[in-house]
Amino acid sequence: MIRLTDAAVDEVKRILTDQQADEGTCLRLGVSGGGCSGFSYVMTFDKESQEDDQIADYKGLKVLLGADAAPYLDSMVVDFNDDVNKRGFVFNNPNASDSCGCGSSFSV
Repeated sequence: MIRLTDAAVDEVKRILTDQQADEGTCLRLGVSGGGCSGFSYVMTFDKESQEDDQIADYKGLKVLLGADAAPYLDSMVVDFNDDVNKRGFVFNNPNASDSCGCGSSFSV
């Protein structure tokens, strides 16, 4: 399964509040083909889990990881960087053999 830092969880919760998301809205993490390194990270909101999802709870935030993405993202840590020079989610993926400069795509 993946892990989210407290900073990442707090930022996702802030976004859900700003978007006035329905109670029970979950964060879904996944991958899609594309990006400069082969795969891109995908973060979306979902209201329902699928039968084959891995499900984790972080401080009341339900996080879903589909079976198709699990081999690519297993043991990944998602952090949130809020520095003056760089603001955004950071993906620390031990399965990635290469990643692009911006950190939003990877290869295995």
